[in-house]
Amino acid sequence: MTGAEMVAAALQAEGVEVVFGYPGGTVLPIYDALFRYNVRHVLVRHEQGAAHAAEGYAQSTGKVGVCIATSGPGATNLVTGIADAFLDSVPLVAITGNVARASMGTDAFQEADITGITTPITKHNFLVRDVHDLPRILKAAFHIAATGRPGPVLIDIPKDVQNSVDDFTYPDSVHLEGYNPNLRPHMQQLIKLAALIKASNRPLLYVGGGAIRAQTSEAVRTLAEKLHAPVVMTLKGLGAFPESHPLSLGMLGMHGSYAANHAVLECDLLLALGARFDDRVTGEVASFAPNATIAQIDVDPAEIGKNKPVDLPIVADLKRAIEALLPLVEEGNLLPQRQAWVDRCRHFAERFPFAYDRTATILKPQAVIETLHRLTHGNAFVVTDVGQHQMWAAQFYPVDAPHQFITSGGLGTMGFGLPAAIGVQIAHPKAQVILITGDASLQMTMQELATVAQYDLPIKVVIINNGFLGMVRQWQELFYEKRYAHSEVVSIPDFVKLAEAFRIHGARVDSMDGLDASIEHALAIPGPAVIDAIVDPQENVLPMVPPGAPLSAMIGWWSKEEEEQEQQREAALYGGRLT
Repeated sequence: MTGAEMVAAALQAEGVEVVFGYPGGTVLPIYDALFRYNVRHVLVRHEQGAAHAAEGYAQSTGKVGVCIATSGPGATNLVTGIADAFLDSVPLVAITGNVARASMGTDAFQEADITGITTPITKHNFLVRDVHDLPRILKAAFHIAATGRPGPVLIDIPKDVQNSVDDFTYPDSVHLEGYNPNLRPHMQQLIKLAALIKASNRPLLYVGGGAIRAQTSEAVRTLAEKLHAPVVMTLKGLGAFPESHPLSLGMLGMHGSYAANHAVLECDLLLALGARFDDRVTGEVASFAPNATIAQIDVDPAEIGKNKPVDLPIVADLKRAIEALLPLVEEGNLLPQRQAWVDRCRHFAERFPFAYDRTATILKPQAVIETLHRLTHGNAFVVTDVGQHQMWAAQFYPVDAPHQFITSGGLGTMGFGLPAAIGVQIAHPKAQVILITGDASLQMTMQELATVAQYDLPIKVVIINNGFLGMVRQWQELFYEKRYAHSEVVSIPDFVKLAEAFRIHGARVDSMDGLDASIEHALAIPGPAVIDAIVDPQENVLPMVPPGAPLSAMIGWWSKEEEEQEQQREAALYGGRLT
């Protein structure tokens, strides 16, 4: 086989259902092989879109996403998506072409050192110098991407290697010296954790995206119910535990719920499950969970205690660790102090919910998202871009299943949403996929509407259009004395006409009166649709913890007096029962 044919054969051997890419000179041999081997390919309109589409596919399925790009600008256009996958632990294999080996280092046309560029943002990368090594490298790339803590792997294949011929035997497995992720939990550590749990009156489960990556949602639910412990989730952890469950307090952190953040402040045991204590979660690190003994379970030893010192570290596959822990712990619902703790947390959730002015005549962004949730019965795959609309989606579209809420977390990539939604819809052709985006975010990758139209993907694009870089404007209002420096987005383009130019249904809604009808009509259309929702430009995402401040410094719709009165009332009601 030629090296290019080896790539196509390896993709088939790995069970790859689809690749996302954009052809160019140095990958033409691979594209010719894909064509002849009948490997499904989705043509995007920009290589960044290929990487994000592969991310959306991977995040919604748990499988490895694959993208392909040519050398030089094609490869460098993948970089944002690769970095996004790296920070969010998304299994991804990126295949790039490069100039022939004899031309490397000569500044040849469309040459770039993509392995050097991506070294800090990949789990591993390979430059293939000999076609004989290619089958082993392809197998290793998929193995590394999918095992341990998932992440992106890049394979750079010079064009002459693609054209070289060698015998092809694809290995069933691969052993990589120095790469042996520890998956089995240490039993003595679990016994210590069980003792901490038994002694705890106010335990709290802090669940991150690792719980979804480890396919452990059922185990998390079983653990929470057995311990009778409330659950808080990160943005990337949404769906790891059902938000409709009585023990769920929703999202914590900068824009998390009052109940979730105060549970962190008051718990006496914090059990971090596949979570990395991100700054958007912790705020001021020193004051995060100040009264708690902290235990952390993570498959990546580098994350243990990296941002926040922990009292009990456990390096293991999360699902294996929880399943081994469950027989060691007792039923917490039999303990009156645990019930008092749950009652207190639930009371705060009911007293200080996510809220907005429901009497307003101007269209509120939260109302748009609540309506989407109601009309889709909470069953859609929700994909977001980054900004205010992302936080409103996290607050007002509660999710009950893993892989259902797809967003860019660690890197915070504007433009992620549309191509990621393409990947989700390709992976789930019969599912309802909703993209919640902003007028600024959509313009980062709006050329992918052509991809949506070409493949007739029934994605519903809902634009929360406030005419601003919304989160930038909010920070400028709160922290820069309302100096709105270059954050207003002039109402260009006309998104309805833009959608129609791509032969996609477009509609605009600017009032509460027409909201239900607009969304119902879009959902009923068998193909794609774009809804331009003109919302209140002054609306802020609340609650909000100022950057670097403790979680106790939340800014909310409530006054500090109301909060203090409620805290005093709750202390009188539950204080004696909690100790």
